[in-house]
Amino acid sequence: MTPTLYGIPNCDTVKKARTWLDQNGVGHVFHDYKKAGVDRASLEGWVAEHGWQTVLNRAGTTFRALPEADKADLTAERAIALMLAQPSMIKRPVLDLGDRTLVGFKPELYEAAFA
Repeated sequence: MTPTLYGIPNCDTVKKARTWLDQNGVGHVFHDYKKAGVDRASLEGWVAEHGWQTVLNRAGTTFRALPEADKADLTAERAIALMLAQPSMIKRPVLDLGDRTLVGFKPELYEAAFA
C-alpha cells in the first residue's frame, strides 16, 4: 500500500513531512483535506486509534475562533462533527500507513515507521 499523507499544502509541518518523505524516497499520495475533505470513517478511525484529543487541533486559529459553547464539554462525537465541518481543525499531518497512522510530524517516528 502506498502511504497517504493527509494535510494542507501550505502548512509548515506538512511541508516538513512531505520533504522528509521525498528525501527518504518514500512514495506517497497527498490528500489535501481542506479541498477534498475527509470521510467520516477515516476520521473515526484516527480518533479510535489516537483519541480525539490528539486528532483535534485545539491550538489552531479555526478552533480558537469557535464560540465557547462549541468548545465546551467536547466528546469524541462532537469533536468528529467539528472536524468534518471544518477539516482545518484536524491536527496535521496524518500519515496513513495502511495498518496504522501517525498524527503530526516527528522525524524519528517517520524513521521508525519506514525502517
